[in-house]
Amino acid sequence: MASDLKKGDEVTWKSHGGTAHGTVEKKLTSETSIKGHKVKATKDEPQYLVESDNGGKAAHKRAALKKA
Repeated sequence: MASDLKKGDEVTWKSHGGTAHGTVEKKLTSETSIKGHKVKATKDEPQYLVESDNGGKAAHKRAALKKA
């Protein structure tokens, strides 16, 4: 299994046919809302709040992220 990510880790992910790059802001372990979208994160299935290089923020599942 992939190792946990932590705040400050640089990551990449696939985005609209290309590869996006950003930094982990924090690990989400409870349901939350980001820009009006519900994020169904749990302790068993956490998601990560990531700030992309262009300043946007989004939540991603661990499987979608690769350490840069």
